[in-house]
Amino acid sequence: MRTLLIGFFLVMISVSSFAQEALIEQEIKGLSKAKWQWMADKDVDQLESLFHDKSKFVHMSGSWKKDRELDIIETGSIWYKQADVHNVAVEVFGDDTAVLWNRITLVAHVRGNDVSNEFTVTEFYKKEGIDWKLLDLTFSSVRDTHKIEH
Repeated sequence: MRTLLIGFFLVMISVSSFAQEALIEQEIKGLSKAKWQWMADKDVDQLESLFHDKSKFVHMSGSWKKDRELDIIETGSIWYKQADVHNVAVEVFGDDTAVLWNRITLVAHVRGNDVSNEFTVTEFYKKEGIDWKLLDLTFSSVRDTHKIEH
């Protein structure tokens, strides 16, 4: 009987943990989707609160920190006009860390021209209090046939 009770509690803990991971995964996917829209809308107020103060951004042309990324978005020196997301995978670590991978086609306005590129974008998130903060956003150039394994 005791073994049965222990087994039951272990199953319940596992189910609860799996459900929590699924909720976090959905929350991170929604946050990432909102981020692409805020970038397209140049909504630096929303992005400023999402980006961690020590966040890093890795692009084809260089790497920089939060303040420069926000300035680039606000001034339109890179205008993330549209991100078509083709594939998303999320890995959750505990209840406060998540990594999201998007495969996207990004249409951006850069140096006076509209350009379209295929990327896998890696996003690291950390929960601080009740809010998720983006720690890192890295663009990796890929072919349009690139797939993210789940």
